[in-house]
Amino acid sequence: VQLQASGGGLVQAGGSLRLSCAASVRTFTNYAMAWFRQAPGKEREFVAAITWSGDLTYYSDSLKGRFTISRDNAKNTGDLQMHSVKPEDTAVYYCGGGCTRVGDWSCGYWGQGTQVTVSS
Repeated sequence: VQLQASGGGLVQAGGSLRLSCAASVRTFTNYAMAWFRQAPGKEREFVAAITWSGDLTYYSDSLKGRFTISRDNAKNTGDLQMHSVKPEDTAVYYCGGGCTRVGDWSCGYWGQGTQVTVSS
């Protein structure tokens, strides 16, 4: 397994959740990593990305201020801290490795995803 997302679950609206991504060295080293999500019946959408050095972060405009992306290169892990979650945040969340941005963000490696369900 090259990427494994975890930490999803059921959370009440207004609550917080922290997602984690464990990556192999090949999928993690020297590349940005990103989080995407896919809600039922919708296309996968960009959530957040962070550069290899961690000095630059990017967020979907609709999520900025509520979600925080981070990474630990020594452990080959990345996190997505979610605050003030809303029912519309319900989706399967995927972490991506080997990510680049040419216009839109895209990633060469994907994990299985973790389900986040926000109850109202």
